[in-house]
Amino acid sequence: MKFSELNLDSNLLSAVDEAGFEETTPIQAQTIPLVMTGDDVIGQAQTGTGKTAAFGLPILDAVDTNSSDIQALIISPTRELAIQTQEELYKLGRNKKVRVQSVYGGSDIRRQIHALKSHPSIVVGTPGRILDHINRHTLKLHNVKTVVLDEADEMLDMGFVEDIESILSNVPHDHQTLLFSATMPKPIMKIADKFMTDPEIVKIKSKELTADNIDQYFVKARDFEKFDLMTRIFDVQGPELALIFGRTKRRVDELTRGLQARGYNAEGIHGDLSQDKRTSVLRKFKAGKLDFLVATDVAARGLDISGVSHVYNYDIPQDPDSYVHRIGRTGRAGKSGVSVTFVTPNEMSYLRTIENLTKKRMKPLAQPTDKEVLTGQMGAVKEDIKSTLAHDSNLDRFKDAADELLAEYTPEQLVMIYLNTAIKDAQSVPVKIAPERPLPNRKQSHNRSGHGKRHRFSHGRRSGERNEHHRRNDDRRGGGRGRNGNGNGGNRRRNENKKSTQSKKSFKIRTNL
Repeated sequence: MKFSELNLDSNLLSAVDEAGFEETTPIQAQTIPLVMTGDDVIGQAQTGTGKTAAFGLPILDAVDTNSSDIQALIISPTRELAIQTQEELYKLGRNKKVRVQSVYGGSDIRRQIHALKSHPSIVVGTPGRILDHINRHTLKLHNVKTVVLDEADEMLDMGFVEDIESILSNVPHDHQTLLFSATMPKPIMKIADKFMTDPEIVKIKSKELTADNIDQYFVKARDFEKFDLMTRIFDVQGPELALIFGRTKRRVDELTRGLQARGYNAEGIHGDLSQDKRTSVLRKFKAGKLDFLVATDVAARGLDISGVSHVYNYDIPQDPDSYVHRIGRTGRAGKSGVSVTFVTPNEMSYLRTIENLTKKRMKPLAQPTDKEVLTGQMGAVKEDIKSTLAHDSNLDRFKDAADELLAEYTPEQLVMIYLNTAIKDAQSVPVKIAPERPLPNRKQSHNRSGHGKRHRFSHGRRSGERNEHHRRNDDRRGGGRGRNGNGNGGNRRRNENKKSTQSKKSFKIRTNL
């Protein structure tokens, strides 16, 4: 489905177009119309399926920019997700001039209080900091029309259920609730039963890899070895049009500069690029004027690019569905494709998780030998010579210089000198790629896509939000700044009345079958 078919505000459609998104993802196609009609929605989908736009676009569409009230509240489990959601909503809503503010623990609350005084229409925040602002009366939710519980299972794992209930008790009785979760354990369904009215369930099945014409390989290498190894593989495989995925914006920039330094025709895209630059790069890549496009998952999301022969995962994705999304860019329209994933020794468990999802084993790819690299480079040089002879009609200007050189040197000597200049050994142009923080060890901290749950208080958890959560528990026990004098008892009674007067919930399930 095209975004233009969704009857969205023209300012939002222009922002979607500027972002390079062409077609909706399944969660977007099914969720956006439901949200726009005012239904409560439960969306079951993995990370990386485009759910931020699924709830964000209809919320932005409904925002009254003339109102000074907060109209939508989005609750996120971590500060990183809150920031990411705020940035994405800002980009989608900037043409409509929608103000979006994030609030989260571990940051100066006074700055957030000041920012909230500018009357944002949408607030995105972590449970602890949202409650702090509610208790300080700096976050006024009396006119909230929509509440989003994003990654609800993650918030459940972190022990935020009680906080979520307290937040929801401060929201007007008559509001729309949207809940998104990768899994649907009983405590989440209890929240849905208590705070939602006849919700529609949109269940997006985990993507399955059905393209048998994609040859999938993995290369085991330490982080500092990957770049040199990748360029040697390029020389052997000779990709016609290739996508390279990096985990972060910094990684994309460094990979792009390194490839350009070694003479590869490459450009990169990520969220910090200007729209003009992004559009220009994508246009060149789609037209075949670039050989390599380096991208983050977010920047490449929603792009429909045909003709990709190879996909290189410089960084293995943390979410297995992202892997399927990445390599699905090749092997289209009956053509064969190749994917190569670079894996550090401590990331092998992520590789196995991907294989369990795709039901297909990746084949180990041996490091190319010097002879194989030279043979590949020679093949590329020969193709360049053929192409130049066929298309460059201005070679005659070199005839006199060629005659002089042939009078002094043998043709064999000149060809060897040319090849020595044209074929560069990887080490002749040193490139250093800064190491990224390693992915968490799956034995201690699994992701939430059906392969185990994270340890609630592991060291990988965001300490600012966790400490804030402990402080709130202390407040409850010691009667600190707490909620008891906040009028919440009446709100709780109101919600109990709401539940008692509602008819039995009717969960209508929609899937992407």
